[in-house]
Amino acid sequence: MLTHLGDISVETFLKEYWQQKPLLIRQAFPDFESPLSPDELAGLALEPDVESRIILEQGKTGPWELHCGPFAESTFSQLPESHWTLLVQAVDQWVPEVQALLDHFRFIPNWRLDDIMISYAADQGSVGPHFDYYDVFLLQGYGQRHWQLGQTCTAHSPRLEGTSLNILQTFEPEQDWILEPGDMLYIPPQVAHHGIGIGDCMTYSIGFRAPSHADILTEFSQELAGHLDNDLRYSDAGLSPQQNPGEIKPQAIQQLKRTLRRYLEDDAKLTDWFGGYMTTRKYPELEDSDHDHYSIEAWTEAIDDGALLCHHPAARFAYTEIEAEHANSPVHLFVDGETLSCNQQLAQLLCAKPDFSAEDLAPFRQNDGDLQLITQLLNQGALLLDTD
Repeated sequence: MLTHLGDISVETFLKEYWQQKPLLIRQAFPDFESPLSPDELAGLALEPDVESRIILEQGKTGPWELHCGPFAESTFSQLPESHWTLLVQAVDQWVPEVQALLDHFRFIPNWRLDDIMISYAADQGSVGPHFDYYDVFLLQGYGQRHWQLGQTCTAHSPRLEGTSLNILQTFEPEQDWILEPGDMLYIPPQVAHHGIGIGDCMTYSIGFRAPSHADILTEFSQELAGHLDNDLRYSDAGLSPQQNPGEIKPQAIQQLKRTLRRYLEDDAKLTDWFGGYMTTRKYPELEDSDHDHYSIEAWTEAIDDGALLCHHPAARFAYTEIEAEHANSPVHLFVDGETLSCNQQLAQLLCAKPDFSAEDLAPFRQNDGDLQLITQLLNQGALLLDTD
């Protein structure tokens, strides 16, 4: 895990920069070598389960033309020599060496992480000036890219017409740098930015989830409503006569607020929903049911022989101690959108790092509940057995 971003400690970064202002970190990863080549990235874009896009600055249908994968090999031979970009999402789910980069960013809660997107740009390739609603670290992996940062934007900032991409109509550069391999740029939400390849280059984008308030309210209310009895209704016992029957009195609104507050102030329900929501896999439709199934004896024997238990690359783990009364109380462990009751120490271990040795798991080998839970996570594919 990174303890410093250049000369700045992680604590200082979180206090003074995170979600507040950009930061350029020269040689955040000294002597960085991209674990993936441009050809390997293009190979991923051929796969049907991988989300990928190609953006041409000047396409056949007009400027900023978007094509969505999967692509055929012939697609790449037909591209121009310059002014195009390939973007591949969630490369961390497909390439272990890319996933290992996430360990450096564990000073941010795991449940905030979205994915690592990798972009390859031909010379002068770009996706246009734009802004995002999430925090992102842009790690230069190969070649050089010229970055410009501009104004703070909103949903009302004018977009370029004639393209499906959210390209800003007006971009006002305020800062600019050329990034080399190992350099990293942090950009907070809503800051306009524009990156242009100098020659061909690759950039690793480590992005973080930021659900909109609209999504939070919609998803939580739907989850809540699905568990409420139909007998629960708006009520107004003690109603007083009123002169105009069409008037909605302030007392009615106060009653409505009390009803809503009753559910919003239920920390247990809110926490369980949020834990499940934030640990749902990025691509839940790709969850693989065709994986190995283990007995307790099989996996414990394997780790005694040197195997490791590890997170599935797409799995998401989090936990909460909100309801724990003391150190031995079970806590809620959230895995891939599911809520599980778990030993507090085991939950802490499972969320603290991505792989576990026999030594890590030794304290839990004498507890049947812990063994059964680990076996369940293995058999639902959230944990894997690494025997290499």
